[in-house]
Amino acid sequence: MPSTSAAGGPSKVSAAHLHRHAYLYVRQSTLKQVLTNTESTRRQYDLRGRAIALGWRSEQVIVIDIDQGHSGASAADREGFQRLVAEVSLGKAGIVLGLECSRLARNNADWHRLLEICALTGTLICDEDGLYDPTDFNDRMLLGMKGQISEAELHFLRARMRGGILNAARRGELLTPLPVGLIHDPAGRVVLDPDQAVQTAVRHLFAAFAATGSAHAVVKTFADQHLLFPRRHRKGPRKGELDWAPLTHSAVLRILHNPRYAGVFCYGRHRTLPGPDGKNHTKLIKPRQEWIAFLPGAHPGYITLTEFDANLDRLAHNAAAHGADRSRGPAREGSALLQGLIICGKCGQKMTVRYHLRRGIELPDYVCQRAKIEHNEPLCQTLPGADLDAHISALLLDALTPLAIEAALTVAAELAHRADQADQQRAALVERARYQADLARRRYLAVDPGNRLVADTLEADWNTALRDLQQAQDAHDSAVRAATGPLTDAQKTRISQLATDFPAIWNDPTTPQRERKRMAHLLISDVTITRDDQAITCHVRFAGGQDHTFTLPLPKPAWELRQTAPHVVAAIDDLLDHHTHAEIADILNARGLTSGEGRPFHRLIVMRIRDNYGLRSREQRLRDAGLLTLNQMANRLGVSTSTVKHWFHAGIVSGQCYNDKGQILYHPPGPNPPTPHHGLPKLADRRPAQTPGTSESNRRGAV
Repeated sequence: MPSTSAAGGPSKVSAAHLHRHAYLYVRQSTLKQVLTNTESTRRQYDLRGRAIALGWRSEQVIVIDIDQGHSGASAADREGFQRLVAEVSLGKAGIVLGLECSRLARNNADWHRLLEICALTGTLICDEDGLYDPTDFNDRMLLGMKGQISEAELHFLRARMRGGILNAARRGELLTPLPVGLIHDPAGRVVLDPDQAVQTAVRHLFAAFAATGSAHAVVKTFADQHLLFPRRHRKGPRKGELDWAPLTHSAVLRILHNPRYAGVFCYGRHRTLPGPDGKNHTKLIKPRQEWIAFLPGAHPGYITLTEFDANLDRLAHNAAAHGADRSRGPAREGSALLQGLIICGKCGQKMTVRYHLRRGIELPDYVCQRAKIEHNEPLCQTLPGADLDAHISALLLDALTPLAIEAALTVAAELAHRADQADQQRAALVERARYQADLARRRYLAVDPGNRLVADTLEADWNTALRDLQQAQDAHDSAVRAATGPLTDAQKTRISQLATDFPAIWNDPTTPQRERKRMAHLLISDVTITRDDQAITCHVRFAGGQDHTFTLPLPKPAWELRQTAPHVVAAIDDLLDHHTHAEIADILNARGLTSGEGRPFHRLIVMRIRDNYGLRSREQRLRDAGLLTLNQMANRLGVSTSTVKHWFHAGIVSGQCYNDKGQILYHPPGPNPPTPHHGLPKLADRRPAQTPGTSESNRRGAV
C-alpha cells in the first residue's frame, strides 16, 4: 500500500479492513469527569460516525466503554482495554478508534504493545486528527511521538499536583485521613475525638501495651475484659461512620506505629513502587530521616513522642525474637524464667525452650538446636532449667530487695488504673447504646403512622438498638459483679507486708510467671551457659553493666532421680525384721513416704526395692534365727503337716508369718515337745452323751 499522509484516510482503508469490525474505545479518567465532562464523552461517542464515514456499517461498530472512571496510566484494572487488545490480537478488528491516543493508554509500554499488535494484524488506528496505518513507518513514528507526549503530559499533571501536596505537607497543612480517635474540627484543625468512649478505648489500648509489652497481649486483654474497639469506615456507603468490633492484632500494630497518636504530623512514611502487575504497592516504612514531613506537637495526641519511640523500640525488641539471631522476645506465660535471654556458650546461638511434665509439674529444658534444624547436626547442648531458674531467682532477689517497696506500689497503682479505665470504657459503651436507643425511639415516634413501610423499618431499628443497649448493660453489670471491690484491712496488711518483703512477692503463688519474666528481662541482658563433663558454668550480664558467674553441678540421670531415698531403704530394711511386704507398704504410706517416682507404696514396690538393694528377705531372716519350715517341723515332731497346722492354730506350737500368703515358719520345739496325740480328745470323751430315754437299740436303729 502506498504511503500517504494521516489526513488522507480513505486511501488506507481496504476491503479486508471493512470486512472486520470497527472498535470504538471510550474512557474518562475519573468518575467525576464522567459526570461533569459530558462534552468530552459526547465527542468520543461521535467517532462512531467517523467509522461509518470510512465505510463500516453501523452494526459493525463495537463500542467499548466499560473503563469509564479508570486511569489510563496502567492496563492492569482496565477490562475494556484488555478486551480490545485481545480482539486485535485475534484479527477481528479492522480499525481502532479513540478521541486521542491518551484515551487508549498513557503508558508507553501499553501504547507500543498495542501498536505492535496492530501492525502484525493489519489494524488501522483512528483519532480525531486522522487515520494511521501502524505498518507504515511514518505513521508508526507519529503514533509513537503521540504516545510519548501523552505520557509526558501525565507526568506534568502529576508533578503539579504532587508539588502542591508536598508544599502543604511540609507546612503541616495537608488534610490527610486521620486514624480513629482523631478528627478534624470545623476549622480543619486536628483534635481528639469528642466521643469519650472512643478516647477511653484508645487510651486503654496504650495503657494495656505499657502494662503487657506485647501487641498480642493487648488483644488478649481486650478479649478477656470483653471490650470492643472503634473503627471508622474508609469507603463504601458507610464512609465516615464509626463502628465497634473486637480488637485485632493488625489494628494494634497500626495504632502503635502511627505517630499521629503522639501529636506528630507526618507525611511520606511509606515507600510506594509500581509492581509487575502495573499496580502501586506500598513497601515498608521508610526511616524517619527520609520522611517528607515530621512536625512534632502539631496537634493534641494520646501519648508523648517519647512514649511513642519507646513503644516502637519495644515492638522492635519483640519482633527480634523471630529474626535470624532469635534475640529477646516478649515475656510469655511459660515457666522458663530465662526465655529469650539464654545463650549457648559453645556456638553463641540463642537457646530455645522445651517443656516436659515430671510428677505433674511443668519443667523447662533449654536446648541449642539451631544447627540441628538447619544442618541436621547433633544438638549442641541441652540442660534442665529448673535448678538454673531457681539460682537466677535467688540472684535477682538479692538485686531487687532495695527496690521492693517502690515496685509494689507501682504495680498496685497500675492495676487500679487499668481496672478503672476498663470500667470507664464499659460505662461509655452503655451510654452510647442508650443514646442510640433513644434516637431510634424519637425517629420512630416522629414518623407518620400511616406510612407503614417506613414505620416498620424504624421500629425494627428501635428494637435492634434496645437489644444492643441490653447487651452492653449486661456486659457492664457482669464486669461490676466480677470486680474484687475495695481491699479489706487484712488484704491491705498483706500488701504492706509484701511491699516490704520482695522475696515474698516473687515467691507468691498469685504472682504470674509472665511478670517475673518481665522483671528478669529488665534486669538481665543475657545469660551464657556452657556445659562440660564436670559442671555447668553460667555467666550473667546485668543491664547495668555488672556481671556474675557461678557454676552448677551436672544434672543427675533419670535413673538416679528416680532412686528410692536412702532413709526409705533403711526403713524397709528395719521393717523386714517384723513385717511382711504388704504390712511394710501400709506403714510407709502412713508415715507419708513415697517411692522414687513419687507414688504410694504397695507390696510389689517393696519387693522390688528389697531385691534391687540386696536386702535379706523376711524368710531368710527368720531362717537365720532358727525357725523351721512346715516339713521340717513335721519331721521333727513325727506328725503330718496338717497336724502341725492344727497345732499352730490351737496354740500348741508357735511360729511367724513370713509372706503375704500367710505361710508360717515355726519355732523349734522345746524340751517337752507335743506327742502325736497331744491335744486330741480321749475316746470316751469323743463318744456322744446319752440322753434320758435313749437305749442301745435306739442308737443302733430299729430292727
